[in-house]
Amino acid sequence: MKSCVVDASVAVKWFVGDAPDENNIPQALQLLDIGISGNAVFIQPPHWVAEISAVLARRIPQLASDNIADLLQFDCVRIVDSFHAYQRAISLSQTLNHHLFDTLYHAVALEEDATLITADRCYYDKAKAAGGIIMLEDFAA
Repeated sequence: MKSCVVDASVAVKWFVGDAPDENNIPQALQLLDIGISGNAVFIQPPHWVAEISAVLARRIPQLASDNIADLLQFDCVRIVDSFHAYQRAISLSQTLNHHLFDTLYHAVALEEDATLITADRCYYDKAKAAGGIIMLEDFAA
């Protein structure tokens, strides 16, 4: 079973349909299918639902509540809320000069020997040297 962390830039794609401003939706949906089928576990930081909720409430407010209800039902998610993940996130935040919410996804991946899958090119370019991260466009099942 694969272990991965998906940040909000990926998870939002599960709900926005064919939004013209979103790329790599097929890869995001393939990743979700792998998780739902039991072949992957998404190891997530505790803020991920709040972050996705904020984006969905802004982008598709009429569907946001139903989408979050669906998200909370996924059996393929495990939340990691550990001191070591926060400690590493703070270190990454300082080293990369980047806000903690993004580095917390990455820290969870590094602490749990998983891979962060992101669609956030800005963060990826800053953080790729730390390892444990790939772009969604490079994801292959």
